[in-house]
Amino acid sequence: MGLCSYLLILALAGVHGWELLGDRKLSNVCIGGVISPSGASWVLVLCHLGARVLALLLLPVFLYLGTFYIHLSILTRSGPHDHMMSSAFQSSLEGGLSRITQGQPLEVAFGSQITLKNTMGKPMPCWLHSHKNTYPIMYEGGRGSSHQQQVTCYPYKDVNNWWIVKSPARQDMFVSSPPQPVKHGDIVQLVHGITARFLNTHDVAAPFSPYAQEISCYIDYNISMPAQTLWKVDIINRESDGDTWKTILSEVKLLHVNTSAALKLSGFTLPDWGFRQLEVVGDKMAKGSHPSLVWNVEEHRYGKSREQAEREQELHTPVQMDVGRNLSFMARFWELQWKMLTMRSESPEHKYCSAPLDWVTLDTSIAYWLHPRTTAQIQLLGNPVIWYSANAGAIIYTVLFLFYLLRQRRRIYDIPQGAWQSFQLAGTLCLGGWAVNYLPFFLMEKTLFLYHYLPALTLQILLLPPVLEHVRHHVIRSDTVQNTFSAVLLVWMSSIILTFSKLCPLTYGEPALSPQELRSLRWRDTWDILIRK
Repeated sequence: MGLCSYLLILALAGVHGWELLGDRKLSNVCIGGVISPSGASWVLVLCHLGARVLALLLLPVFLYLGTFYIHLSILTRSGPHDHMMSSAFQSSLEGGLSRITQGQPLEVAFGSQITLKNTMGKPMPCWLHSHKNTYPIMYEGGRGSSHQQQVTCYPYKDVNNWWIVKSPARQDMFVSSPPQPVKHGDIVQLVHGITARFLNTHDVAAPFSPYAQEISCYIDYNISMPAQTLWKVDIINRESDGDTWKTILSEVKLLHVNTSAALKLSGFTLPDWGFRQLEVVGDKMAKGSHPSLVWNVEEHRYGKSREQAEREQELHTPVQMDVGRNLSFMARFWELQWKMLTMRSESPEHKYCSAPLDWVTLDTSIAYWLHPRTTAQIQLLGNPVIWYSANAGAIIYTVLFLFYLLRQRRRIYDIPQGAWQSFQLAGTLCLGGWAVNYLPFFLMEKTLFLYHYLPALTLQILLLPPVLEHVRHHVIRSDTVQNTFSAVLLVWMSSIILTFSKLCPLTYGEPALSPQELRSLRWRDTWDILIRK
């Protein structure tokens, strides 16, 4: 919402700057009693415009960047919610993932043992996973499955997340000396580390995504369903990070050679037979580089074991090599901005969550604190008089604006030009600011609370003084009516103070009120005022 407000201010400054260019008062600048040439006037105009660029564009950008630079310079350690960030971001922090990935081989080679993390991070971060269980013979609805070994996306680190990158031209599954790196366009096979089965897909519909193919690890049942285990490596960020598959850095799509299906996280949760893990599918229609299609290697070691038993043991003992992976400040900055814009809360419902329509009419409240022994409590609860007055002010402004606009269309001018411009500016700033801080919430898929409305409400309240001043001086012409209007305003302000004093115990938590007094303050049934029984 802050971005929308900033863009609104920039737009207003741009319009004002454009008007400044046509201001003839600046064309004749008097310096020392002598009218300056037109060149000097242009210098003055450019100074005005330069000051606006400096104050409204450059300074805010540097302040914003500087804030995040200090933030990222000081907060260098891993925290409880860093799993929401990319593997590259996590590995740049001290502790956490960096303790696992520090010293890993940089380049993925044939024979590498890897874990693959999906970059979408929704509905939760997860890794490509398989286990010995197979898909049920029949899905719900009567559709048949391949009955192959399940492949899912698992939201926890697990030994079953490990895969081996195998060359189709070789039988061994260890890294040669020197290592043969995997590059963009190479054909690979992915072998599940624990079960030694190959990642596979057939023209069989996925459990919850019938438009896509089921992803499995191939089991040879000696039926007419041959293995199709070849995958093409498509490095989508090769222009910036090179065409060699790299740990952490490379963003990779895996394209099935036989069917052209892309390995994709659908996001659906499998039922009990899939252990509530996330569905992975092969999507033939997938185009571009949507995050659900993109995977990156998070953990990586060079495999050396030649036997399966030794290989399983090796999966618990990473090989250490000194390779640094430091993200630049701008890379971390842009990732944080994107996460702030797109990240959804994992808990879609909350006791005190509300819808944007509830905010306008103050149909909701938030209880922040309740004393353990008394009824003292702290609530986020607005002053209804101010709240509804702000709504009324916005309505009155809109009606007057449309009235003046229609009258001016008929060349009838009810107020002076200066008053009209001031009236327009007040509405653009306050009502426009209210709109850009309120309406976008209708498009958001996140848990919303009453406090999200406070910036918009503030701008709506700021519209009240210009509206009241305009009504008194330009709408009401009679002195008697003006005096009556002033008296009404006095009563209105008194009611604001009275309402504040009545609700003050709920706002500040003292004094503690009796249950009967609390019930008397529940002016709306939807207010969640806490009353002990």
